[in-house]
Amino acid sequence: MVQKRKFIIFFLIVLILFLTLIFSNFFSKKNNITEENLLKDQLEQKNYNANIIKDVNYKSRDARGNEYIINAAEGQIDISNNDIIFLTNVKALIKMNNSEDVVITSDYGKYNVNNYDTIFSKNLKIYYLNNTISAEYGDFSIVRNSMIVSKDVIYNDLENILMADVIEINIETKDTVIYMHEENKKVNIKSIE
Repeated sequence: MVQKRKFIIFFLIVLILFLTLIFSNFFSKKNNITEENLLKDQLEQKNYNANIIKDVNYKSRDARGNEYIINAAEGQIDISNNDIIFLTNVKALIKMNNSEDVVITSDYGKYNVNNYDTIFSKNLKIYYLNNTISAEYGDFSIVRNSMIVSKDVIYNDLENILMADVIEINIETKDTVIYMHEENKKVNIKSIE
C-alpha cells in the first residue's frame, strides 16, 4: 500500500512538471512577437482602415540640405493617423550633402510623412559606396539623425563580412556602433580572400 501511494505521488509530481513545461513553452512562444510580425499585423489590420495608393513617391529635404526620396509599389494611408503610410516593395534614396548617396530597399515600410522617419522590414538592403548591409529590420530617423539596423545583420565591404545583431549609424557623422544583444556573444568578422 505504501509503495502504491509513493508511485501515485511520484506520478502526480511528474505529471505536474510535464504540464508546467508544456504550458510555459506554449505561452513563451505566444509572447515572442518580433518587430516584423508587428509590422505585418499592422499592415493587415490597417488594410481595412486605409486608403490604397499605387506607385507611391515622396520627396523631402532636411534642414542640412540632404534629400530623401522614397518610392513604393503600393501604400496604405492609415485613416486613424494620416501622417502614417504603410508601404510595400520600398526603395529609398538618400542624397547626402557631404557624402555619397545611400540606397535602401525592403519588402515593407512604415513612413511618417510629417517627420520623414521610416521603418523598413523584411529583406532590408542598404547600399553605400562599396558597402552592403543586409538585415530584416531598419529604423531610419532624420529627427534622431540615425539609422538602426537589426535582426540577422550582415555587413559586406570589399575586404570583410561582418555579422552582428545591431548596427547603429549616425547619419551626419557616419559614426557607427556595432554590437550583439547578449554580452557573451561576439560580433563575427571574416576576411574575404
